[in-house]
Amino acid sequence: LYFFAQEGILFFYHIKGLQYEMKICADILQPISSLIFSPDYTVLLLVTDQGTVYTYKPARSGETVKLLDTCSSCFLAADFLTPGNKYCVSVTISGEVQVWLLEDGTCLSKLNLDIEVHV
Repeated sequence: LYFFAQEGILFFYHIKGLQYEMKICADILQPISSLIFSPDYTVLLLVTDQGTVYTYKPARSGETVKLLDTCSSCFLAADFLTPGNKYCVSVTISGEVQVWLLEDGTCLSKLNLDIEVHV
């Protein structure tokens, strides 16, 4: 079970029967607004309140990498494009939809909806 605290800390609870173990996986120092697992559960996207997107890879000793950082407006949401976990899509508050390469954060495509977006 993965969950986050407002302070930007990602936690993992390993639950087995009535026993559990809690582990701090990452501290990104920014409030996290959402967590999204890739379809194959190998990568977790962390979207912050300040518009930054991080990837977290549990199998790689908990490697957390800043993937995207806000430029002109904050990222409101991000998710994986399926099948696979090679690409993600994001939307900004200003209505810009972007497709990103997860490997290095390269923006591959964008579309402006010309409308402000709300959750």
